[in-house]
Amino acid sequence: MKYVIGVDLGTSAVKILLVDQNGQVCSEVSKSYPLIIERSGYSEQNPEEWVEKTREGLAELIQQFEGEASDIEGISFSGQMHGLVLVDENHQVLRNAILWNDTRTTKQCGDIYETVGKQKLLDITKNPALEGFTLPKILWVKENEPEIFARASVFMLPKDYLRYRMTGQVHMDYSDAAGTLLLNVAKREWSQEILDLFGLTQEFCPALVESHEFTGNVTAEFAQATGLSEATKVFAGGADNACGAIGSGILSEGKTLCSIGTSGVVLSYEERSDLDFEGKVHYFNHGEENAFYTMGVTLAAGYSLSWFKDTFAKEENFEQFLEGVAEVPAGSNGLLFTPYLVGERTPHADSNIRGSFIGVDAAHERKHFARAVLEGITFSLHESIEIFRSSGKTIDSIISIGGGAKNETWLQMQADIFNAKVEKLSSEQGPGMGAAMLAAYGSGWFGSLKECAEAFLQTAKTYKPIPENVETYQKVFGIYQQVYTQTKTLNDQLREFRK
Repeated sequence: MKYVIGVDLGTSAVKILLVDQNGQVCSEVSKSYPLIIERSGYSEQNPEEWVEKTREGLAELIQQFEGEASDIEGISFSGQMHGLVLVDENHQVLRNAILWNDTRTTKQCGDIYETVGKQKLLDITKNPALEGFTLPKILWVKENEPEIFARASVFMLPKDYLRYRMTGQVHMDYSDAAGTLLLNVAKREWSQEILDLFGLTQEFCPALVESHEFTGNVTAEFAQATGLSEATKVFAGGADNACGAIGSGILSEGKTLCSIGTSGVVLSYEERSDLDFEGKVHYFNHGEENAFYTMGVTLAAGYSLSWFKDTFAKEENFEQFLEGVAEVPAGSNGLLFTPYLVGERTPHADSNIRGSFIGVDAAHERKHFARAVLEGITFSLHESIEIFRSSGKTIDSIISIGGGAKNETWLQMQADIFNAKVEKLSSEQGPGMGAAMLAAYGSGWFGSLKECAEAFLQTAKTYKPIPENVETYQKVFGIYQQVYTQTKTLNDQLREFRK
């Protein structure tokens, strides 16, 4: 039996999967690492932590493995997007990585619009200038740490730096490059026009490759430290959301994914590069060659539920906490929650907006609040689905993964609010499985990623919308959509009191 490894380099931990030729996860290891938060709005990590913890995790995985290391044919990656890693001419890291959830770059986003123009930026990169993307971070370092920037030879994204440390080779795949605001998404090349406008060079950008492309073998040093064979092939990998799509089988037109983690994502497969969503949703290159995906993001999806539980029932697990939610009817007896705890991304790119409970009544119990939180998260994700539908896309079947796929009531709620069939996979590993599938395809096990998905992925259960619930939720969703505009001014006024 042959095997591949999928490495999912997340924000809080690296998760490593060993997958066999049947798509079975034979072993998994997770190693956590800390965030560095020096001040409000800052979010950084030491890239050496990624390398060290991945090395430890792989060594543990190989130690548990009963086969020969040479049976592991390939390894690939899923990576947290947008994070800036700057290295010097010797590829030594110059500063901590600035992560996707760092919000210090509001000024630089304004500078990008002023320099490039909003419409031209959308024409080239398909995306608006948001604090999370990479170019604003590059400009922040250039402006605030000029002595560091002067020594920078090339920039990388998190998984690309990790892969460099495994192979000694520097590359970046299209799906991750699409989140930098430096890529011409349709032409699949670094935009010389944007580089010139900001005094950057092609040499500052890594060589572009396909997600399944071979990028080198494991170095002797890394093999010795982990127990991997030097013959193990290393493939480029992709952005976490692109890999989540691959690992969920979102590989043909009409396929849509709902992924609820700390943040929430609604992602839909696209064959065309010429659609215009006016920057309302993200538009990125897929991990599948010559394909794309559109994506809406809720910043505090699963985080809203974690915050609510930890604030009011820290000692309970989620299963206990959600007991009774199924008894509450659709609409939570007139209680509404907006999940804007840390601002919002889609459709309101607003870092100042904050969450709210609307309609609190003396008759409401904790179970009503819990259900309202689940509904509010799902309404926020539904806004992205409605944007897709308004552009003419048909969305009638959705794969649900992450925290939202772990609760039967929530899965049915998604079917009712989205008014679509919702499918739960029998084995849901998301981005890590997508990374493993890229390694399997790159290793020649399958003729395409679609063939790999057919062999590796199965649906466990399907949830169909309940007509009376659909009708209720359509009415409540209309009220939900009014809350943002009616609380925006209040939240702007309250901002000065936040500590």
